[in-house]
Amino acid sequence: MSAAHVRRGGSARAQAKKPSKVSVPKKLAKRLPVDQARANKVAGLVFGAFVLAIGLVVLVALDIPAMAERAAGAAVGEAGFRVSGYQIVGLNHMNRAVVDAVVADELRRAAAEAGSEKAPQALVDVAAIRRRLLGYGWVKDARVSRRLPDSLVIDIVERRPAALWQNEGRLALIDSQGVVLDRVPVDKMPDLPLLIGPGANAKEEQLSRLMGSVQTLKPQLASATWVGLRRWDLSFQSGETVALPEGEEPAKAALVKFARLDKESGLLGRGIIRFDLRVPDKMIVRLPRAPGEPLAPAPSQGA
Repeated sequence: MSAAHVRRGGSARAQAKKPSKVSVPKKLAKRLPVDQARANKVAGLVFGAFVLAIGLVVLVALDIPAMAERAAGAAVGEAGFRVSGYQIVGLNHMNRAVVDAVVADELRRAAAEAGSEKAPQALVDVAAIRRRLLGYGWVKDARVSRRLPDSLVIDIVERRPAALWQNEGRLALIDSQGVVLDRVPVDKMPDLPLLIGPGANAKEEQLSRLMGSVQTLKPQLASATWVGLRRWDLSFQSGETVALPEGEEPAKAALVKFARLDKESGLLGRGIIRFDLRVPDKMIVRLPRAPGEPLAPAPSQGA
């Protein structure tokens, strides 16, 4: 065998071992705005990206990333990072048992996933705990974090009660945005403004602005009824009802004028039943009936 033959054979074997490359057909390459070498390079990159995408799809389909995460979490737990307790911060009004139940559910889930008695800290879904807590009226915001090596911290920002809302015979605490915080028994009513009627809870801020403009009347307010989803009837501790017109600005103007007249002449506390301020620049007064006088029909509450 000649040296030339050996060289040719060696060259052939070397070429056989050389990996094949993705190439663009010459006829197609001529139509592209780049040369043959660059077209082959782009085609190789596209093919590689396609293979990588297929690989990722297969990994996700086989749940391999999740399996790896669970295995890593369990391994961390075996190293001693298991949840042995948690701290709740910022809880003043909300029932602690509700928060305990939410946390306990997640700890049981994480422990079952790891196949252990205690939940590995890394497998506890703190975002899931936060989402569930935000579903309760008292919780305005919540932050849940891990504290190494073996605990959780649940930091709760509670809503502030602003008023009581009576609707369909039930009482509830609400905040200034009208969010229902909790049900309230009649015998445990706190000293807060009482809003009555469907939709009254959503108008708490408006009522606060109205009463804020008449500081002399504000302490005397007993309740406020949202009538027909459009206006207020104010009931005072002395027994009178003041009917306000529709619209916040007209209502405010009428109430400010009434407060001035009350300060000058003492309208409240004189036994008058109702002051109707719905007609601009007029005040219609309903007086108590005299002995033996027929009872006059009460004005319609939906008016």
